Amino acid sequence: MPQEFSRLSSSARSGQKQTEEDTGTASASARARTQDTSLDSVLDDIESTLEDNAEEYVKGFVQKGGE
Repeated sequence: MPQEFSRLSSSARSGQKQTEEDTGTASASARARTQDTSLDSVLDDIESTLEDNAEEYVKGFVQKGGE
């Protein structure tokens, strides 16, 4: 009987560990999707700025003598 409890307890623990790993993977996937969405938003902003005034945008990064 004690051996049966030990086997059940150990299998329950491994199931709990698997669930925790699945949850970690799911939350990592959610974070990755959020980061992708944020990055896409930033890239869209840059693209729209370049469409409107690319020359002025680039001039902002040009170094002048001694800078």
